[in-house]
Amino acid sequence: MIAQLPPMGWNSWNTFGKDISEELMFQIADTMVKDGYLEAGYEYLIIDDCWSLKERDAEGNLVPDPEKFPHGMKAVADYVHSRGLKFGIYSCAGILTCAGYPSSYDHEYEDAKLFASWGVDYLKYDFCHFPDNADCKNRYLIMSMALKASGREILLAACNWGSHESWNWMRSIGAHTYRSTGDIFDNYQSFIRIFLSQMEHLCQSAPFCFNDLDMLTVGMYNQGNAAIGKPCTDGEYRMQFSLWCLGCSPLIIGADIRTISPAMRELLLNKALISINQDPECRPPYLVSRRSATTEETDRENGTEPVRTIKDQLYSFIRILSDNQFVVAHYNLFEKEQEMLFTFADAGIPYSSGYGFEMTDVFTGECIGNVRDYQRVTVPAHDCRLYLCRLVNYND
Repeated sequence: MIAQLPPMGWNSWNTFGKDISEELMFQIADTMVKDGYLEAGYEYLIIDDCWSLKERDAEGNLVPDPEKFPHGMKAVADYVHSRGLKFGIYSCAGILTCAGYPSSYDHEYEDAKLFASWGVDYLKYDFCHFPDNADCKNRYLIMSMALKASGREILLAACNWGSHESWNWMRSIGAHTYRSTGDIFDNYQSFIRIFLSQMEHLCQSAPFCFNDLDMLTVGMYNQGNAAIGKPCTDGEYRMQFSLWCLGCSPLIIGADIRTISPAMRELLLNKALISINQDPECRPPYLVSRRSATTEETDRENGTEPVRTIKDQLYSFIRILSDNQFVVAHYNLFEKEQEMLFTFADAGIPYSSGYGFEMTDVFTGECIGNVRDYQRVTVPAHDCRLYLCRLVNYND
């Protein structure tokens, strides 16, 4: 069975966009194995948009661009499989893909059969150029059924950006993951906006169908196709990756893993964070507390001084894991370091219960000991603190 846990892998779009090739895919596959990504659980290598010619062939088939992929897609899939990985490809529910290449509208069954013949294991299915009068739900259902009729088990990664409240029906039509936001870009505001927009829908994510918060930009530092805005700091990348892990999102790397920094490689391979994401119970996080504040900024552009009100916030979560483990997570969205207070009573463990937590720092592996009643923790600006926890009975 596929997608029993959130899928993990690598996708070409965030860094490379249209600049993809057979040789690049071979190098990425080799790196995924050599540098420990496959061993950590990243098993899908996914080619995004711009892999085909601009027209179908005389028989109506999609044609891989012979300059980018001179040996065809089956050869790429075979190489990916030979390295122990799974192979993913891209199409779209509309008339054309987002970059203007032929797409799968009214070609669902023939395309699914072609993908299966190449050895595809994962289909990212986008939503650009969708006809105004077409039925979104029905078209995603058609591709789901086409994949099931293809003779090969293929993960359907639906990507309709939350159109038609997709969180309410994607599971029922057979999708394994579903994108419910617009595209991520490699800046702090982009990934924070995405996560906050989906907090109320994380409970609509469970084994075999996961809410996809989009591909990770961790470690890109504004290098590549998704580079828009101010580059993220290491602390902001820690926030992004841990939020995706906490929220049971698929973990699809978008950085160039051939040249990624050692610190970001270590983050993406953090066993404790990955274990949170891959926990078999797949429970969503519970928001324990949120604190807001209002600040003002002055904009002197064009000689005017409009005042802008901004809400910065502190978030604390608890997430129940299997084997009687828990995660306590603190996020500081302020521009300055903050002391955060976590009250155990708000997490279902009042002082009168006689219980507390043994807490271990997810990033350092340090056990900070047993904590009861409340926790005070200092969190740097745009950063986070996460702890793996076990219940401690103080009455024993």
